[in-house]
Amino acid sequence: MLNFSDLLPYTDMFLGGLLTTLELTVLTTVLGILVGTTCAAIRQYGSVGSKRAVAAYVELIRNTPFIVQLFFIFFGLPSIGLMLTPWQASIIALTINLGAYSTEIIRAGLSNIPKGQWEAAKVLGLNFRQTLIRVIFTPAFEKIYPALTSQCIIVMLGSAVLSQISVEDLTYAANLVQSRNFRAFESYVVTALMYLGLAMFMRYVFTLIGKRVFAFREAQ
Repeated sequence: MLNFSDLLPYTDMFLGGLLTTLELTVLTTVLGILVGTTCAAIRQYGSVGSKRAVAAYVELIRNTPFIVQLFFIFFGLPSIGLMLTPWQASIIALTINLGAYSTEIIRAGLSNIPKGQWEAAKVLGLNFRQTLIRVIFTPAFEKIYPALTSQCIIVMLGSAVLSQISVEDLTYAANLVQSRNFRAFESYVVTALMYLGLAMFMRYVFTLIGKRVFAFREAQ
């Protein structure tokens, strides 16, 4: 018989896991988008050699399982003397993963910007950095913003595997709770609902950010 009241003594454990998942998500979202933006700019405007290097990185990450990437960073790198804590390995793995996927998403937005925008920026006297930020990246991000936010949410959901290297996230909390009270069904139902709530919260926050950032374009 189902009994969700047995989970009440473990409320702090669930909330602690949720907070850890949220912290990891916020940090890696910022870092991953920075990596993706940089790599997308290189793929679109860089030299031949740099384009090939970024393309290799993107293909490697997009065509291998995230859990393998995580295990390689946490278990593989120590063999060459690079020791990482579970938290550090998680940040690196999530950032690299989101960076690769966001590279292609952002590059798609950049490729849709007409070349005439560069000429218009030159006429206005804008330098290369100002042109990228004001003329190229802003409209490009507006086009791909929904896809980019969805990818960030997907990465958050994929972070559930971090419990495999003892990161005390939400899934880790669920595993620990059900091992103590043997309420596996109840534990994972609550965990699933918390992930759902976090995903909906992230989408709401991203929507608010998007409306604020792109508001001036809507007014035009």
